[in-house]
Amino acid sequence: MTEKLFGEVRRWINADPDAATRATLQDLLQRAENSDADAHQELERRFAGRLAFGTAGLRAELGAGPLRMNRLVVRQTAAGMLSYAEEKLAEARKNVDNPQDALQTSRKIVIGFDARHQSDEFAADTAEIFSAAGWEVHLFDRPGPTPLLARQVLVLDAEIGVMVTASHNPPQDNGYKVYLGGELSRFLEPDGLGVGAQIVPPVDREIAARIAELVESDATKDASAEASDGAAGSDRGAAGQTAPVHQVTDEARRSYEAEALELLDTETYPQRDLHVVYTAMHGVGGEMVASLLRAAGFTLTPVAEQHKPDPDFPTAAFPNPEEPGALDLALKTAESEAADIVLANDPDADRLSAAVYDERTENWRQLSGDEIGALLGRHLLERGPLRPQVLNSPTPESTEAPDAAPVLANSIVSSRLLERLCQVRGVGHAATLTGFKWLARVQNMSFGYEEAIGFNVDPAHVKDKDGVSAALIFAEMAASLKSRGISLIDALDEIAAEAGVFVTGQVTIRVSDLSELGKVTAALRAEAPTEIAGSPVVESLDLTQDPLPGTELNEATTTDALIYLTEAGDRVIVRPSGTEPKVKCYLEAVAETPGVDAAAEVITEARAKAAHRLDELRKSMETMLS
Repeated sequence: MTEKLFGEVRRWINADPDAATRATLQDLLQRAENSDADAHQELERRFAGRLAFGTAGLRAELGAGPLRMNRLVVRQTAAGMLSYAEEKLAEARKNVDNPQDALQTSRKIVIGFDARHQSDEFAADTAEIFSAAGWEVHLFDRPGPTPLLARQVLVLDAEIGVMVTASHNPPQDNGYKVYLGGELSRFLEPDGLGVGAQIVPPVDREIAARIAELVESDATKDASAEASDGAAGSDRGAAGQTAPVHQVTDEARRSYEAEALELLDTETYPQRDLHVVYTAMHGVGGEMVASLLRAAGFTLTPVAEQHKPDPDFPTAAFPNPEEPGALDLALKTAESEAADIVLANDPDADRLSAAVYDERTENWRQLSGDEIGALLGRHLLERGPLRPQVLNSPTPESTEAPDAAPVLANSIVSSRLLERLCQVRGVGHAATLTGFKWLARVQNMSFGYEEAIGFNVDPAHVKDKDGVSAALIFAEMAASLKSRGISLIDALDEIAAEAGVFVTGQVTIRVSDLSELGKVTAALRAEAPTEIAGSPVVESLDLTQDPLPGTELNEATTTDALIYLTEAGDRVIVRPSGTEPKVKCYLEAVAETPGVDAAAEVITEARAKAAHRLDELRKSMETMLS
């Protein structure tokens, strides 16, 4: 067993192109060979498997070995993607009228990266592998936001988009997101709904299997041959002369900004008397968001300590705007500047958080993702779609608007408030599985959001959450409300009066190992609850066998999640986390309101009633799940 492990480590060292990670493993191997038990145990941990490739791509701690993010793992992943894409494109081109013409069609990949440690190296490694295979490679010339990369996939009609980022993870992590577009996406999803969006099952599993096949094949090679390759599997799929790498420059950034500014309605919503404090959370959103807010005419005060990219995130050990304390510097700045609102992006700027001063409590209050979603949703219901609905078209040349009316959408674990508001207004609504990979595929979506502060106000140009353009539209909305003497807290009460009070919360149950995650939902399937917190369960859905309302069940949309609706109007959703050893339980309690003319005290009473019910749900589910 020990010799097998040591052999795996030696092969990895021989294939690793990074001197730093090679040195780490060489040191551990030497110590382990000299009977150092700690070093042996560390090697066992690092070689206990392989970093899983899924719909979110890769995400893990930086370091040496197959269970960490490093250059060899990235090169192997890129080689697997390349092999998979080449095979699928070959299948697609068998069916064209003139196969010879199809062979001349360029295959494109666009690659972006954030400012985390080694992001630029991982992007360059990916570019090198696809360039060596003759692909037309477009590589961003410097770090930038995730939505900028997502947009460029559509601009170039590229087959593949890669964004090197770990989003709001701690500084020691990095990650790798994959989008499909162009001919490849239209072949895999002929309805065109996935063009420019992140991958979904079964594509993730098929790419993961191809990566595993190449790695296994390379493991049988002679070690010296691997060392001369520089990366296991990096030459696979090569098709002729290495192609040049094209830089994606500031022209793409200016184009994005111009399109974002087009979203503003300067005639109906010309108000700009709004002082915004903004934090980039040490990420890559600062330059673009500041430029857009100033160009639009808003007063802006950046949080200086967090405005420039810094991969060590010195003022935020966990740079997620939702984390307690993450906005402390921004709130302190807002207090000293007497600002109207605080806006915050996560480090790759695909998420948006906001905080407002609550006159009732005389304190700043951070809004939840569901509250921001409801506010933006109502604003866009009143404004209408921000641009013509040329959405999810099967062909990039199409300029005709689809027949269907635009719809608003949110993930199933988000609040039902937006759905109710759409019902009241007579507008279409859709609910999807968790993640923007699903929201991006909603036909004719004009606005979509998920409770984890992800919003998309421009699905025609970005098929992912976008905290940059969302910040701009949120500022437009806040300025308009301010001009009418309405605070964002007042606006939430207006929404509650019209659609009812919906209060959400979570219960999280941690398990000792990822392998135990399925046991919680399995136990609930074996003995389904008949009542929750004293209210009978009137409807239940098991998403391993039941489709979401309005959808069809298929392999891609099957997921381990249970939904319970009670007679009291509660909703409880139980699902294992896809990345952490914990089970999440999403709770929602409701209270009806008499309508748009409801008095403030009536709304307050309804909120208190719903909050009390939420506490009962929380206690009931904690007992049930534990």
